Amino acid sequence: MLSAIYRPRTLLLTRRAPIPPPRRPYTAPPRPQPSPPETPSMSPAEESIAERLRRVLHPTELLVRDVSGGCGSMYAIDIASPAFRGASILKQQRMVNAALGDVMRGWHGLQLNTRVSE
Repeated sequence: MLSAIYRPRTLLLTRRAPIPPPRRPYTAPPRPQPSPPETPSMSPAEESIAERLRRVLHPTELLVRDVSGGCGSMYAIDIASPAFRGASILKQQRMVNAALGDVMRGWHGLQLNTRVSE
């Protein structure tokens, strides 16, 4: 009689669709990086400074940037020239200062990086 009262319970399982693996947002495919411009565009004042340096020192590499926020009081010049061969760093910087002449009088400062071109 116990068997008549006691009914075994069964667990009814429903079948679900498989759960996809969790996404890992930190493994996104790499994005192509834009290539940097070959020659950054220079303002008219920067181009004027570059032209003076080109006439005197004939650089193989030259970059003039206004680092004063656009007011023209401080420039950064990166220059490589064969004219610097055999000259000390101080002499190279004096050559740049001589090429710029009186243009530098109105400037607050100058960041100068010179090197001998290969």
